[in-house]
Amino acid sequence: MAHRVLIVLAIMRLREMATAGLGGICATIVDVTLLVLMVEHGTAVAVAAFIAASCGAAVGFTVSKYIAFRDRSPISVEQCGRFGLVAVGTAMLMAVAMQILAVKLGAPYLAAKLACSALVFLGWTYPAQRRLVFRRRPRMSPWMSLS
Repeated sequence: MAHRVLIVLAIMRLREMATAGLGGICATIVDVTLLVLMVEHGTAVAVAAFIAASCGAAVGFTVSKYIAFRDRSPISVEQCGRFGLVAVGTAMLMAVAMQILAVKLGAPYLAAKLACSALVFLGWTYPAQRRLVFRRRPRMSPWMSLS
């Protein structure tokens, strides 16, 4: 019986990880698409990058909160702050990884982006979001409130 529970938990964790990854892909598509559209229509690159990254982050947060982690709690300033810190950490790790893989080792930058994204997601982004941003709080049993 215990092994069945472990299998179900593993499957649930894989679903959560896959949908969180899908959220990251959706966020990246929004980010890159908006960046290209705005720059091609005359928006300054820095402004376009900021707006595009912000919109991508909003998509990533929404997909992660409601689909990947099935978090139905109200959005709070604290949760948005934790998400922002994880996003900044992700960006920093991506910059370092891209510098090593694309610049120092000479890998094509799009291939490097794909590899770095996967590594950073598995090693940092997903675990940090699961533990810091969308952590599940234990549900209180009705019996516990009687004591």
